[in-house]
Amino acid sequence: MESSRLPRQTHEPRLNLLERAGIAGMDGWLVFSALGLLVCSLFTLYEASGSQIVGAPQEYVQRQALYGLVGIIGMIAVSRIDYSRFRELRVGIYTFLCASIFAVFTFGVAARGSTNQLELPFFTFQPAELGKLLLILALAGFVIDGARKGSDIQRTIRILALGLLPTGLVLLQDLGTSLVFAAITFAIMVAAGVRWSHLAVIGVLLAAFVTVVLVALPAAGMPVLKEYQQERLTSFLSPSSDIGDAGYQQNQAKVGIGAGGTTGRGDQATQSRYGFVPERHTDFIFAVVAERYGFVGAALVLSLFAL
Repeated sequence: MESSRLPRQTHEPRLNLLERAGIAGMDGWLVFSALGLLVCSLFTLYEASGSQIVGAPQEYVQRQALYGLVGIIGMIAVSRIDYSRFRELRVGIYTFLCASIFAVFTFGVAARGSTNQLELPFFTFQPAELGKLLLILALAGFVIDGARKGSDIQRTIRILALGLLPTGLVLLQDLGTSLVFAAITFAIMVAAGVRWSHLAVIGVLLAAFVTVVLVALPAAGMPVLKEYQQERLTSFLSPSSDIGDAGYQQNQAKVGIGAGGTTGRGDQATQSRYGFVPERHTDFIFAVVAERYGFVGAALVLSLFAL
């Protein structure tokens, strides 16, 4: 008589946190740093933007939380895509990049003296901001596709031309963002193995162009940069030259950062709390972190970026 045997029980392997969230293929430290920066941004915005909008003191915090949620959903969605497929979409990505930037000339709305965004039904959209990522994807796709096509000089010219077109379009709207586009193009060229002799020639031409734009043409009474762009450049190179106007914000931000000390001033952070730093909730929010939470808080934020 055969003895009956109980079916062998098998145990499914336990899923870790990333697997349960459906993002098992992502770097855990990368997810941790992104979520950590999101949490830090909400706390800092809560302190920095309380008096910015009368009647809705925490609108910036709520908006940031919403954007963060959308970003997390987007992160999970994109993590499920095989990144090699972006190479197949390089033409579409590049076309959308240039078209969206060009659309600003026709449909863009002005904000603080600069027309660089589109007004959509529920939010404003700055094509150049998304364009930074799209430019990386598109150029990388073109580099891989054309790795063995043409001579070295032809490949260099191809990458340079593809990068200069969106950079030139953005330059007409925003000098700072166009410099970022130029830096991305240069980084892609280095990663693509462009000859150093070609990079040296490009560097010489760039230096000559900057000299003409910033020195020769203004001296001849034909300035290319707008007045506010000249002021920003001057205040960046020499913040103490005009601390009452163009360099005011940089100077006040440095005062706040220095006042934070080791552990911060907390609720006694006067620079950020009472509006001495005008753009404390956007461009200069790091000054709020450093003043309120000191070197410890600032180091924590920088460490999260470093991860």
